[in-house]
Amino acid sequence: MADFLDKFSLTIRKDTFIVLDNAKVHRSKYMKEMRKIWEKRGLFLFFLPPYSPHLNIAETLWRMLKGQWIQPADYVSTDNLFYAVNRGLAGLGKSHFINFSKRA
Repeated sequence: MADFLDKFSLTIRKDTFIVLDNAKVHRSKYMKEMRKIWEKRGLFLFFLPPYSPHLNIAETLWRMLKGQWIQPADYVSTDNLFYAVNRGLAGLGKSHFINFSKRA
């Protein structure tokens, strides 16, 4: 991760912000040391709070899939579940909507 960010920081042309979770690799000693260098290059790291599913769009999407768009019968088999998830994702923006302005 640090190697990728270091190489990436050399290519940016304007201030860039990277949002990271709190995985150990993101909070390593080396990452902390490099952060000062990256910030001089215009690359800034923003860490999500320790547990913040309401800030993660994917978490909200999966909550809606599991809670509203997938029916109990869809869990009968792997094929049924696969089809139900695909059906739910295909309907996103057509028959299924998420209001991200509401709190999770």
